[in-house]
Amino acid sequence: MKRYSKQREVVLEILRSTKLHPNATTIYERAREAIPNISLGTVYRNLSELSSAGEILAFKAFDGSEHYDATCNPHPHLCCTACRQIVDLDIPFVEDFAKKSATHTGAEIESHNIVFYGKCSDCCKIKM
Repeated sequence: MKRYSKQREVVLEILRSTKLHPNATTIYERAREAIPNISLGTVYRNLSELSSAGEILAFKAFDGSEHYDATCNPHPHLCCTACRQIVDLDIPFVEDFAKKSATHTGAEIESHNIVFYGKCSDCCKIKM
């Protein structure tokens, strides 16, 4: 990881302070509250560096946009097709599934990213 920078620290703190899974634009808007002259390019660069260093997770949502998560342990996400919220899923089978997949295929699995698409529990409660 590169040396400390105020911009990187702000971006990381924004992610650590939320359970949401914001995209770069949302992070940029929040970062501007702390550093008014920060650029969107600086936010993207820092997100890329943090992701490459394994300090955050990056994954694609429904529309192909990149979203970010400060929870780095492998875990699946649910992208709600109704409200567009992205939710962490605490499902214990994921690690076992990765191990079994490696054994079954003879592959060496270094990481995984499982994203489910459907309605979140809140949207399932709403009768349309």
